[in-house]
Amino acid sequence: MAAISGVIFCFAFILGLLFTGISGTVRGIPIGAILPLLFGILASFLIPYFWRVGVKSWVWAIAGVIAFLAGLYFQWRLPHPGAIDVSRFIEDPAISPTVALTGKIDTTPRLTQSQRIQFELKAAQLKPTASSESPIEAEPATVTGRVYVTVPLLQGTGLYPGQTVTVAGSLYLPKPAANPGGFDFAQYLAQRGIFAGLNGKTIDRTQNRASPPILWNIRQRIIRAQVRGAGVPEGVLLSAMVMGGRSVDVPHSVRESFRIAGLSHTLAASGAHVAVFLGVVMALTRRCSVKWRVGSGLGALLLFVGLAGLQPSVLRAAIMGGVALTALLAERKVKPLGALLVTATILLAVNPVWVWDLGFQLSFMATLGLLVTVPILSKWLDWLPKSLIPWFAVPIAAHLWTLPILLYTFGVVSVFSILINILASPLFTIASLGGVASGLAALIHPEAGRWVAALLYYPAHSFIALAEWGSQLPSSSFAVGTIGIVQLALLYGLMLVVWQWERSHRYWWVAALLGASLVAIPVGYGAMTRVQVTVLSTSSEPVLVIQERGTVALINAGSELDVRFTLLPFLQSQGINQIHQAIDLTPSTETGSWQRLAASLPIQHFYGTRQDSLQNDSNQTAPLTQQQPLAIGSTTVQLLNSSPTVLSLQRGEQTWLLLDAPTLDDSTLKAFAPAPLPPAQVLLGSGESLSLETLEAVQPTIAIANARSLPAETQSWLETHAVTTYLTERDGAIQWTPHKGFRAIVHPDSSP
Repeated sequence: MAAISGVIFCFAFILGLLFTGISGTVRGIPIGAILPLLFGILASFLIPYFWRVGVKSWVWAIAGVIAFLAGLYFQWRLPHPGAIDVSRFIEDPAISPTVALTGKIDTTPRLTQSQRIQFELKAAQLKPTASSESPIEAEPATVTGRVYVTVPLLQGTGLYPGQTVTVAGSLYLPKPAANPGGFDFAQYLAQRGIFAGLNGKTIDRTQNRASPPILWNIRQRIIRAQVRGAGVPEGVLLSAMVMGGRSVDVPHSVRESFRIAGLSHTLAASGAHVAVFLGVVMALTRRCSVKWRVGSGLGALLLFVGLAGLQPSVLRAAIMGGVALTALLAERKVKPLGALLVTATILLAVNPVWVWDLGFQLSFMATLGLLVTVPILSKWLDWLPKSLIPWFAVPIAAHLWTLPILLYTFGVVSVFSILINILASPLFTIASLGGVASGLAALIHPEAGRWVAALLYYPAHSFIALAEWGSQLPSSSFAVGTIGIVQLALLYGLMLVVWQWERSHRYWWVAALLGASLVAIPVGYGAMTRVQVTVLSTSSEPVLVIQERGTVALINAGSELDVRFTLLPFLQSQGINQIHQAIDLTPSTETGSWQRLAASLPIQHFYGTRQDSLQNDSNQTAPLTQQQPLAIGSTTVQLLNSSPTVLSLQRGEQTWLLLDAPTLDDSTLKAFAPAPLPPAQVLLGSGESLSLETLEAVQPTIAIANARSLPAETQSWLETHAVTTYLTERDGAIQWTPHKGFRAIVHPDSSP
């Protein structure tokens, strides 16, 4: 009973942390902490009646208290900016926006997709510099906190952790997600205790030149040897197999191919990498005594953690590996599920914020899947040669147990992920084993590591080619839309039932159908009944997505960055896999955004003011002519004017006007043909296009501006005429539905 009580207490602690996802407080106490306490008290009365030979009632009551304390502990450990944190100085009007920030580099510098060097800086001193806005330099101020820093490539070359530098640039506050499905940069950094960013321009590294850390030197020695032996990107891939993708600058094109093909886990330091690393060391020391083997294994684990970094998945694998080695020394068996539960509890006790870390969640669920599902699959696949069974069972089990989390987070399924992982299994085995051997050889002598890496060129090259082939398969990824928390819980509940109830193993197909129905029916029903218009928050022109009972229309695509980080994530979160009608109103000759969008999902009908906007064989392209109505479901779209561009959207008695133009003055308004600018209930445009002349002509009741602020005279007119105003850069994406009208859907508190 003591063991069962311990399991209950561990689960109570983890569930208490998960309940922190429920927002709201009661007299200052989080609701997410109160609910599990009530459940524990209720369980202490009810469960003993149904489980009379089970644990005592006081165990459930204590479990409720543990869950309650876990919720409070999470709030206490949640990072907050200190009194003199760098972020406190950003909004200070006395501080110049350009500063010189001195501190110590806290992480290994990495190359970003935009070809800039990124690292985290432990700030010590901030000195505002003279600018046109603040011509007088202020005195240096002592600051604390960590800062997310990016600098130009040439400025950041040669940087290493522990180095004291002064970075000159502009401070900024990280932005939260502005659109559904978008990346919450502010929350991501806040979980790491970072509340400010610095867009650096120059670096002064003359102060306190500390020697590079030993582990950094080891990492660079391995990377150089493997790149010299296998080249780029094959050598870089081998290094990622040894130390994980976060410690190595894997080229973006390779990383993207692996992501689309469903092979990202092979580049992330995980249990598989730890197992290979530890396996090689144990094989090399097989003739030694048990104490020497265990000691070598523990040393190898510490070395791997140092090389890969303190990531949740790495620590999880290292702790479980350490438990296995300790059991080997004590000549005792380890219960893998118990070890996994204790490991999760220890890690969350050290850092409870990790409970919301995606890497932590995927790592533990994949490991759980391997422990409970691989044995079942192995029995079903006993007709295969024994050496081939793990190649099939492992990817299937890991994929099944991580799929619900991926659907909840991204809403996308890698269609051929299992097949590609099965094909990649032998290549991964060879590349990872060889990579570890090459890395160990490089520690002895760089030339030895180079020669071993040279032998691995073809396996690494084939691995990359397989990922590229998988990413280019038609419909390699399918958007089903993000699922809700109830669906997530039901899917995992269904998996637990199949695992625990042995009789249900033969009816696995019934469970598969039920699981697919839990996802497909709500998603399909929502798509066929959804009627909404969404104005996305973008960096350029307004972007509208019209959804009406399965039909999807898009007006404008924004820039290439908007397509990748705003539009595509939104479409994926909505379960959209094709665009039926697309309209391009931009006069610019830049067509990269539409080409990138068309490469990700098909566009059936494309209408543009320019014929070169999107030319390919997969869609029907037609010019968008003036005064020619276009039907999108029950919405009628009509181009009123091409220069400047004015588009009308008519839904029943509601009229929208979209102005993709600069400021419209009296002379421009009089030039409209064949009629002047008509009145409309909704006016949408950039901040500049909402001029007083435009407002007087249109007389809107709703105004949506793709801007952070409006000119004072415009704001005054809107307030005087009681016009409900939304600013996408301030309020995030704006959405209209027939039942709820207009609202800010990401930041509802900012709605007028």
